[in-house]
Amino acid sequence: MAVDEISEAETLLIDDDVVRGSVDFSGLPPRRSKSGCWKSATFIIGVEVAERFAYYGISSNLISYLTVPLGQSTATAAENVNAWNGAAMLLPLLGAFVADSFWGRYRTIIIASLVYVLGLGLLSLSAALDSFNSKNNANKNSASPLQVTIFFISLYLVALAQGGHKPCVQAFGADQFDEHDEKELKAKHSFFNWWYFSMNVGILVALLVVNYIQENLSWELGFGIPCIVMCFALIVFLMGSTTYRFPMNTDQRNPFVRIGRVFFSTATNWKETKYKFLDKDDENVLRDVADAKAIIRLVPIWSSCLVYAIVSSQISTLFTKQGATMDRRITNGGFKIPSASLQSLISVSIITFIPIYDRVLVPVARSITKKPAGISTLQRIGTGVFLSFATMVIAALVEKKRIATAVEHGLVDELIDVPMSVWWLAPQYVVFGVADAFTMVGLQEFFYDQIPSELKSIGLALYLSIFGVGSFLSSFLISFIEKVSGGGGWFSDNLNRGHLDYFYWLLAGLSGVTLGVYVWFAKSYVYYRKD
Repeated sequence: MAVDEISEAETLLIDDDVVRGSVDFSGLPPRRSKSGCWKSATFIIGVEVAERFAYYGISSNLISYLTVPLGQSTATAAENVNAWNGAAMLLPLLGAFVADSFWGRYRTIIIASLVYVLGLGLLSLSAALDSFNSKNNANKNSASPLQVTIFFISLYLVALAQGGHKPCVQAFGADQFDEHDEKELKAKHSFFNWWYFSMNVGILVALLVVNYIQENLSWELGFGIPCIVMCFALIVFLMGSTTYRFPMNTDQRNPFVRIGRVFFSTATNWKETKYKFLDKDDENVLRDVADAKAIIRLVPIWSSCLVYAIVSSQISTLFTKQGATMDRRITNGGFKIPSASLQSLISVSIITFIPIYDRVLVPVARSITKKPAGISTLQRIGTGVFLSFATMVIAALVEKKRIATAVEHGLVDELIDVPMSVWWLAPQYVVFGVADAFTMVGLQEFFYDQIPSELKSIGLALYLSIFGVGSFLSSFLISFIEKVSGGGGWFSDNLNRGHLDYFYWLLAGLSGVTLGVYVWFAKSYVYYRKD
């Protein structure tokens, strides 16, 4: 009798230690005590830190490389940066499709990392060709066709690699937490906060170190260091393989085929309202219909965040060029900080705010609302959208003062620094950093949580696509205004004769309108309920 009771107790303990719905690296049911949760997430977060270091080591100062070594105009360079950012943020849709349908997240991450290393290596090679060309050419700001070709091929290889890497790494990290375990469910809510916190540590180091190397030592070294870091990142990811949990797909059908079939078969009934065209009586498609509805419900939230993405696009383009015209000295000896390094203020504000949010604000909100996350993800996103509106108002006011200072000192046509400290730009960077801590983390969690289980990578790719489309819209907006103004208007190469403040006011107005639209959509949103 006693033996039977002990055996039963041991069985219950063993069963509780088994994580259902997943397998380990060997294909066996994973043990909770030996796999997943923070022990696995730590490896994955480390990979993301390295990847963001590499990506921002390129993107944050890309406009400077395009306008100086490659000799492009400010407007053309801004359009190229936005186009590249747009591609980098839309390609995750392709990467997520491949991962969720064929390769799986683990294998996709490995392949994408290898492509990443190749792209970064070629990028460093193109910068080396520029150095060689500069030494043998009197016109140092002209690039050879070979250099330009290699540069853009490598740049879009990096975008392609990010397309496979970005949606899969975060989804794979969140997969390490069992939603059916109360303790791990709370840990998963914190995971999205600490993921973004750690990610910004990598971004901060890139902005402070890599940008300085690029502007003061050499561009080839500035592009080469991210390549080396990505090699280490791949090694770190592989080291954690035996601790990972791999979700099992209970439905063997291709998730894209089964949900696509629902849309295709009901396309002729699109005029019916409130998704009635998806209400079918066939029990075999009830789950497919529910999943299709969940995806459709994301569209209004997705679209109402596009202006936030347009505002975000200005950080690494016009904000950077704006800072380059100001007094960037921080010592009496004349040491100047790279204008792109001002983006580090965003990372600093995020790194400072997220622990306060996770350890102070969330527990307080949780005690009031009784929600595991404290506030809903939609409330979190909306707070950041409002702060992005405030960012553009601040940016417009500061730019107006910068232009007035240039006029006051007779520097309108002088291509020298305006005697106005670059730290006047700090508020717009800091406020947008806090906005990011709300909106970016909220969007990540929202699009991961509100998507069918087999399409988690696609969910995160949809979140990234907001910023891809936003970058293209920003590029289109700049190009349209350039044509309307006849060139050299708001975006003159000589910013003292331009009017970035007008553009910032335009974005502030658009942000205010879309904030109202977002609130309306958020209030009517029905959360996706999992089986």
